[in-house]
Amino acid sequence: MRRIATSALFTLIATIAASIGIFVGGVASVDVGPFRTTMAVEPSTVGESEVYLPPLGSLIFDSHDGPLRLSLRLDSLDQSRTQELIADPAGVEKASATVPDDLVVGVTDVALGATGGALLAGIVVGLLLFRSGRRALICGTMSLVVALSGMGVAASTLRPDSITEPRYEGLLANAPAVVGSAQNIADRYEKYRDQLQQFIVNMSQFYTIARTLPAFEPDPGTIRVLHVSDLHLNPAAWDVIVSVTKQFQIDMVIDTGDITDWGTQQEADAYTERIREIAAPYVYIRGNHDSQATADTIAEHSNAVVVDDDVVDVEGLRIAGIGDPRFTPDKSAKPSDWREEQVMLDSGTQLRDTIVRSGGADLALIHDPVAIGPVAGEVPLILSGHRHQRQAELVDDDTLLLVQGSTGSAGLRGLQQDTPVPLQLSVLYFDNDTKLLQAFDDISVGGVGETEVTLQRHILTDGLPDDDSDLIPPPDEVVDEDDPDLEPDSGPTGSEQPASDPEATSEEPD
Repeated sequence: MRRIATSALFTLIATIAASIGIFVGGVASVDVGPFRTTMAVEPSTVGESEVYLPPLGSLIFDSHDGPLRLSLRLDSLDQSRTQELIADPAGVEKASATVPDDLVVGVTDVALGATGGALLAGIVVGLLLFRSGRRALICGTMSLVVALSGMGVAASTLRPDSITEPRYEGLLANAPAVVGSAQNIADRYEKYRDQLQQFIVNMSQFYTIARTLPAFEPDPGTIRVLHVSDLHLNPAAWDVIVSVTKQFQIDMVIDTGDITDWGTQQEADAYTERIREIAAPYVYIRGNHDSQATADTIAEHSNAVVVDDDVVDVEGLRIAGIGDPRFTPDKSAKPSDWREEQVMLDSGTQLRDTIVRSGGADLALIHDPVAIGPVAGEVPLILSGHRHQRQAELVDDDTLLLVQGSTGSAGLRGLQQDTPVPLQLSVLYFDNDTKLLQAFDDISVGGVGETEVTLQRHILTDGLPDDDSDLIPPPDEVVDEDDPDLEPDSGPTGSEQPASDPEATSEEPD
């Protein structure tokens, strides 16, 4: 028993010493292409690799599993190369040609430093605690074994393709330049080297042009769609939508409903006016908070396309959509039979019949995911909203469902929660020939001035994910839109089924 306790104590001490040694010794200065960088490894439970891009943000890759995390910080451009890069259009490509080899050298230096640090830390800690050279050597050896074991786990779980699906955290304006082209990534370069070089090209161009956004040309054969939903009268949503539309070269915006809270004419007139500022078609379906008057007002905008039990052609895509059959702005009203699930399923059946009669569609728009059942299998992609939480799910072997979060931070109800709700929207990339979804970028925006952003890229093959685990599962607790506690200040209580005419509804909230 004593021997077991002693072994456990040595193991614990060696692990702590190894962590300290790895943290202190696993650091190296490395030239990666035209950049001077600092590469480091540190203990971690999640693995991953992170590239810091001061002052832009960082890119995070699910490159491996724990217990070690690799980081690389781009410190500066080599001054001696800067003028050459600016003067020679091909200078960046030339300077980045050695990127993969540079990274191998850097990782090797970091690994040697980390193992050496673990060994030394183990010996020093052993001497301090045990006052014995033999025990210090044992402790150092065990620390070395711990460090090598961690590196072995990281190496055995290495996922080189993770570079195709970065998660970006930083400033919204910088996202397109940093993450690069989803079209090129979706095409899956056969050579990993090319991807590394292109990343350095993007960053070098950014830094050499005085940190102004470089040209971001649309890729041939790509249709870029911005998916938004549940704006709920939040004025900040328009600033983000307009910004992303410009920065990501969006071809059309799709809104899956609940642009207002109460569906009044006053809301529609004042709030939807900014649709005119969007330099792309604005495709819209009604949500359960939107009245027919809301849809009619949106339809008056020259760039708006209101879809309701119809199939339309917009920017090369055949889009089917149907408005929510309910109109339920007053959540103090008691649910009645007309709001039951069957009403929603009937709506989905109605849209399915419309799709079949029209000869098919590339995607379908439905506000509430409850209604998607009859449509699954008829289209490769269904876009939805309503739940105020993201979800990506295969609902049929050939149909992908993407549920958008709230682009309006859930409106007033979002302010009532302890944790602020982020603005969420997604950039979808469609192949112009097959019309299939190739990739999508999930964007979450929040923070001071609505500028801090997290972007997660997802890559698809033939419109579907390679692995279901790459999708966003249904949340454990979906925001319940029928919960009065999460709604704006409600109007009079005890009303019957809301009328389809906004003029006949309860009074507006105070």
